[in-house]
Parts: sequence; C-alpha cells; structure tokens
Amino acid sequence: MIVVIDYNVGNVRSVCNAFRRIGCIAELSRDASIIRSAKGLVLPGVAAFGYAVEALGEAAGPVRDAALAGKPLLGICVGYQLLFEQSFEHGRHRGLGLVRGRVVPIPRGRTIPHMGWNQVRLAADIDILAGCRDGVHFYFAHSYYAEAADSGAKVAFTDYGFEMPAVVQKNNIHGTQFHPEKSGPAGLAVLANFAKLCK
Repeated sequence: MIVVIDYNVGNVRSVCNAFRRIGCIAELSRDASIIRSAKGLVLPGVAAFGYAVEALGEAAGPVRDAALAGKPLLGICVGYQLLFEQSFEHGRHRGLGLVRGRVVPIPRGRTIPHMGWNQVRLAADIDILAGCRDGVHFYFAHSYYAEAADSGAKVAFTDYGFEMPAVVQKNNIHGTQFHPEKSGPAGLAVLANFAKLCK
C-alpha cells in the first residue's frame, strides 16, 4: 500500500485518484503508524513552502525517518521542494534535508510562474522515468525551483532559459517539480514506475 501524506496542501486527492487509475491502492493519511507500515510514501503539494512545512507538522518526522530507513518516497511539486535543505520562498524555511540543495526564485526575465507543459531531458538511470522518451512533456506550475547540490543525486532538467532541475533521485528518494497527476499518460507512467519500486 502506498500512503499519500495528508497535510491539506491542495492536490492530495488528485494524486490518490491518479494512483487508482493505474490500479494501485493509495491511502490518504498522516498517521505515524500507517506511514511506518506503508510500502511507499508520496508527499504532494500545492502551496508556498513555508505553509507546506507548517502544515506537514508532526508528520515530517515519520516521513523523514521512513525515507532514511530506505522506504521509497516521492515528492511532487512543493512536496519535491520539501525534500531539500531550505527554501527562500517568503522568508527562510528548513526542509526535510533529505537531498542537499536549496529552493530559490526562478530568475527574472522568465514568465513567472512557470506554468504549463515543458519538456524534460532524460538522465540516465532515474527509476521513475524508466520507459519515458527523451523530451517528454510534463505539466509544471511553480515560481521557485530547487538548486540541487547533492553529489549523490541524479538530476533530470527542463529548459526554462536555464537548466532547471525537474526530477531528482537520491537512492530511494525521488522528486518531480512537475505534476505527474496532471501530466496525462506520461505522468501516469511516472507514478506506475514509482509503484513498482514500492513492491
């Protein structure tokens, strides 16, 4: 069973529905015992980073502990940004610190927010992108992005006038800046790949 962390950040139910569309059981919960018993965890998010950290609250500890113990974890959008050490969105906020790096504003001179479909250039051996073609389009909606600085992480990029990290994998920890649940068949394939990792 995959557990989608329930912390009132906008897209938790749509993520559950996407997993159900691919025939995968996904339970919505923030209960520590259920998090510990899950085969895999999903941390979604549509909110400012500081609000998301506060809303995650006491669930942050069990999520972080489970990931450090080797349980597959997938962060989506703000949930992906929470995987990093800190964010500078409306102040300075600490993240889960599972991946080294920081969340910063998209540089000036680009349309902000970055909203809509954009291509992702595949990187070798990122598990959740298995079977995807290079240059596949996914749906993005964000104004800040993660500067990945972790030598142990694999990163795939999208072009937004600069190379912007779009996917990260550090061992069992995965994250997508884009929304797979809003990205049609390609997004469902990403979720299906994650579900396979949880078996």
